[in-house]
Amino acid sequence: MPTDKEVLSALGGVMDPDLNQDIVTLGFVKDLVIDGGRVAFTMELTTPACPMKDLMRGQAESAVRALKGVKEVDIRMTSRVRHGGGPSPRIELPGIANIVAVASGKGGVGKSTVSANIAAALAMEGARVGLMDADVYGPSIPLLMGVKEPPEGDDAGVDPVLHHGVKMISMGMFMGDDDAVIWRGPMLHRVVNQFLSEVRWGELDYLLVDLPPGTGDVQLSLCQLANVTGAVVVSTPQDAALRVAKRAIAMFGKLRTPVLGIIENMSGFACPDCGHRSTPFGSGGAKLAAEAAGICFLGGIPLAPEVCEASDAGVPVVIGKPDSPPAESFRAIARALASRLSVQSASPGNGPAHGACDCRAPGDAPTI
Repeated sequence: MPTDKEVLSALGGVMDPDLNQDIVTLGFVKDLVIDGGRVAFTMELTTPACPMKDLMRGQAESAVRALKGVKEVDIRMTSRVRHGGGPSPRIELPGIANIVAVASGKGGVGKSTVSANIAAALAMEGARVGLMDADVYGPSIPLLMGVKEPPEGDDAGVDPVLHHGVKMISMGMFMGDDDAVIWRGPMLHRVVNQFLSEVRWGELDYLLVDLPPGTGDVQLSLCQLANVTGAVVVSTPQDAALRVAKRAIAMFGKLRTPVLGIIENMSGFACPDCGHRSTPFGSGGAKLAAEAAGICFLGGIPLAPEVCEASDAGVPVVIGKPDSPPAESFRAIARALASRLSVQSASPGNGPAHGACDCRAPGDAPTI
């Protein structure tokens, strides 16, 4: 039978493609047991949404099976999401491993729809996910996620609403359908502070923050108050949206917040009757902008009726129509984002905002 040393030596040839180290050096191999011809161990990855987990599991199994005397290999896959690095925040949130800002330079690009579906997709992978709707003037997360009940709370804090496996808070949960928020900057700062510090988020792997469009008070308050691991910028392919998206990227640079990548929404439309593909907003512009800025292109999402239908029904398309092209794209993007966050947490302070992009999942994201 092989020894522990021989098994670990074999597993030392299995690399994590994102972290560029072998799984033994990274400490992924745990609870190794050799019993007769059976070898069992746990592989603890840095995210349950790792896009390479099946590849690494297959390579690990093949490496161990090649050892003399091994008849059975039992690999248990688990994950432990690591805390992202960043400056010391004003609000300590030790239970939240990563805070991800979802931003756009302008409105109307589908940022909230992207936030809701990425949150749901990460939860479907087994991650503990929160979604904070910081779009105070136009809160749409309750509608997109089908939340109708207000959150419960007491003098000590507020409990987020749990729906579709995601913990959520939004100003929309405290407002009537016809109410309007008419606030100046200090009040916006206060609500961001309260959503972070007075909501009982508990233990989260990812807290996604759906920001209002533009480069204003809420963005500034979030990055000043919290340890934001990184930001994602959503844009459509058209030139006007991309020009404004570049301003959002520049804003995060000034706020010393790494930009994890760009997402292109409404990247193409396939006629449901004849299948003809058209690009009403252009195509590929966000990818070119990402390459020019030296950041990741996380993927494109097609313009599809089922996204609108699912959103109006309060069910993210990744849940309502999981086999549809946009749902597959959202899942691929969620895995790519999780991969970027793992890289970010492995080298805090260095960040992926600048330098070569090493994403692998975006190329696999289905498009129409």
